[in-house]
Amino acid sequence: MFQPVSFFIGLRYSRSQNHSGFISFITFFSIAGILLGVASLITVVSVMNGFEGELKKRILGIVPHVIVEAPTASQLPQDIQTRLLAHPSVVKVTPFVEMEALVQSASQLQGVLVHGLSPELEQTNLVNEHMTLGTLSSLSETPYQAVIGRSLARKLSVNIGDKLRLVLPNKTLFTPMGRIPIQRTFKVSGIFYVGSQIDDSVVYIHTDAANKLQRKKPEQSSQLRIYLDDPFIADGVVNHFKQQFPKLEFTVWKQSQGALFSAVNMEKNMMWLMLSLIVAVAAFNIVSALVMVVNDKQGEIGILQTIGMSRLGIVKIFMTQGLVNGSWGVILGASLGVLLTQALNPIMELFGLNVFGQGYASQQLPIRIEWPDIGVIVLSAFAMSLLATLYPAYRASQTQPAEVLRNE
Repeated sequence: MFQPVSFFIGLRYSRSQNHSGFISFITFFSIAGILLGVASLITVVSVMNGFEGELKKRILGIVPHVIVEAPTASQLPQDIQTRLLAHPSVVKVTPFVEMEALVQSASQLQGVLVHGLSPELEQTNLVNEHMTLGTLSSLSETPYQAVIGRSLARKLSVNIGDKLRLVLPNKTLFTPMGRIPIQRTFKVSGIFYVGSQIDDSVVYIHTDAANKLQRKKPEQSSQLRIYLDDPFIADGVVNHFKQQFPKLEFTVWKQSQGALFSAVNMEKNMMWLMLSLIVAVAAFNIVSALVMVVNDKQGEIGILQTIGMSRLGIVKIFMTQGLVNGSWGVILGASLGVLLTQALNPIMELFGLNVFGQGYASQQLPIRIEWPDIGVIVLSAFAMSLLATLYPAYRASQTQPAEVLRNE
């Protein structure tokens, strides 16, 4: 025998085969419930982390983290790019023009956002990395070229080399025919596919062409876009810049995309809550099993008290037994959860499961295992198991030896 005695006896009780069939049944299902709950929580959280990561990559890899604009009818300071780049969190600053427009093909008309950019400064842009036809640099090769998304190309029934007409409904010109919207014909020089909403809502052109379309000088720059090493610190960076440039206007990505990320985060938190409740219910099945064990061991508890074991020692015995049962469920559940998460895509492929529908070429779930999350899940399950042992252990410590052993 080894010390402490309470721990030794608790281990012996947890391995004992002398329980009634019903107690063993309840104990088995409390362990199985914790196992399945922990495994499910790890798998679902890993998939949610993967989707969140893909969303960040596909949205925040394209959308400017911060847009800097000059006041109406003015230009940005000449040295502003250098001063913005001096901030340690700023990765890149590029000229940028954004405007609402109508894009018209031979058969269709649709509202879009037109983004003017400099291709030579956008080599690491996510759009440049996901070109399916043509290149982003083609915008610099010939004047008045346009790069559009694959979904938009299908809606407009256009391909590489076809003509598009961009119409600015908010900007007009006086002509002999009266006031008409500013418009210009562009040739499609590239098609991209990112897999997000920009595929059918954004047209990319060169900044010079965008300025000319707005009747500005090509070298005029009234907007810049800033990319940060962490988009989620944009508010703090903007507050810093507002002190340096009080006359400039700053727009953070959260104003256009924040609601989407808030919805994803709320969904993730709700999944955490629901699956944590499953683990909690399974953990508190330990209460039922331990209460029945305490009733079954009344005589032995009385004997232990008569030979000098304290009430705290009795509490430790049944806390040990409950924690051992909970530990089996947590350890096996965590192992199963990690293995299931890593094998999820091969399993789906093996059984031919189609979770995204027929319109998607890839059926691979984005999965990202975050070890800190797994640590939180495991520790939380242990904590729930510990809480579940407190009442039965306390009840065992209140056993009166004289009452129990009176008829022995």
